[in-house]
Amino acid sequence: MPFAIGYGIAILGAIVASQLSKGKTKKRKYIVWGITLMVAISPFLSFALGLTYAVIEKSGFAALIAFYIFPVIFLIGLIMLLVGIFKKNETE
Repeated sequence: MPFAIGYGIAILGAIVASQLSKGKTKKRKYIVWGITLMVAISPFLSFALGLTYAVIEKSGFAALIAFYIFPVIFLIGLIMLLVGIFKKNETE
């Protein structure tokens, strides 16, 4: 099942991002999660969701829903990355 690979890579990306952001500042967490969402999670998750939906509907054209899912998740990751870049450091 090819969509299992997509889910696996997305979950692996989330685990790696979680490990990389442990104990870091909020600014660093936003940057790490933004990059992870854009590079590792959004393409593979949208691919896997599109294929899963196509199998459920038994229609190849139903897989085109991935073209709608990918930009939404990618933009969320881009916004998180930009928030992390432009966020001011917290002073105590």
